[in-house]
Amino acid sequence: MTVKKATTFTRRQVVGGLGAGIAAVAAAPAAFAAQGKTASASVAAAAQSLQDPKTKYPQPPFNGQSQPWPGLAGKMDPVPDHGEKSYKGSGRLAGRKALITGGDSGMGRAAAIAYAREGADVAINYLPEEEEDAREVIALIRAEGRNGVAIPGDLRDENFCKGLVEESVRALGGLDIVVSNAARQQTRASILDVTTEDFDATMKTNIYAPFWIIKAALPHLKRGSSIIGTTSEQAYDPSADLYDYAQTKAATMNFVKSLAKQLGPKGIRVNGVAPGPIWTPLQVSGGATQEKLKKFGGDTPLGRPGQPVELASIYVQLAANDASFANGQIYGAGGGSGQP
Repeated sequence: MTVKKATTFTRRQVVGGLGAGIAAVAAAPAAFAAQGKTASASVAAAAQSLQDPKTKYPQPPFNGQSQPWPGLAGKMDPVPDHGEKSYKGSGRLAGRKALITGGDSGMGRAAAIAYAREGADVAINYLPEEEEDAREVIALIRAEGRNGVAIPGDLRDENFCKGLVEESVRALGGLDIVVSNAARQQTRASILDVTTEDFDATMKTNIYAPFWIIKAALPHLKRGSSIIGTTSEQAYDPSADLYDYAQTKAATMNFVKSLAKQLGPKGIRVNGVAPGPIWTPLQVSGGATQEKLKKFGGDTPLGRPGQPVELASIYVQLAANDASFANGQIYGAGGGSGQP
């Protein structure tokens, strides 16, 4: 039988070992301190990334500019930020299928980009004159590996609205988010300047179209689906020169609240977004006077207009499953002024 030789230590080895242990213990606080400094540096770096909302985006005065209705975002000065580079998704709408009217520019474009980056397939509607902007949006949607569907046409036509829904369902393989965002806005100093043709075009675009589209979409919407309307601060605090537009936005607010009560029991949520002054083609294509345009948004507490991307996360939130108790709500984004 082989017996293993016992391990023996000299006094010097024992003392040396104890010394090393004591040194390690003594070094521990220094290590923790170093870690603490690293953590503090990380916190400091995060703090440095904070952005002042007042100076985050362009402030007035803006250059005078005018485009024929309906205008193109790509030709505005400055060009609006819809989140093309800044919006980062996290899969909150994975597998969802959305139809967005007015998806070529403004809040509709911001919502389309955000939805795609959150994992949704998206169909957008726009006027044929807006094709240049729309192509950019479709390219951004497809760059995320999502299905992007372009459906140009005039929402003032009932048959087109019905066909828009059917084409969206066919191309996307279903539908569970409807964003009624397209709108017509033309400034008129007096009600005497609003022609019957003007009035009819605004009502057809802003009130009739959502009515036709939602009716056509409802048979396709399952429990868990969402309808989102774009209303405005004009619903609460109307401008003197937006007589017809302002009342359509009040109507939008009310259809949201009415439909939320009607469709809530069916598991379909209906909510609205109420922007304040937002930098979109509406303003440069007849929606504001040149005088108002040059100082647009300057009277808000933040001293500037909002950018479409600053509302993108609201449209995402209202469509996402984690906002399941939000129904009949109007989410505002007005830079500190107006309601809600």
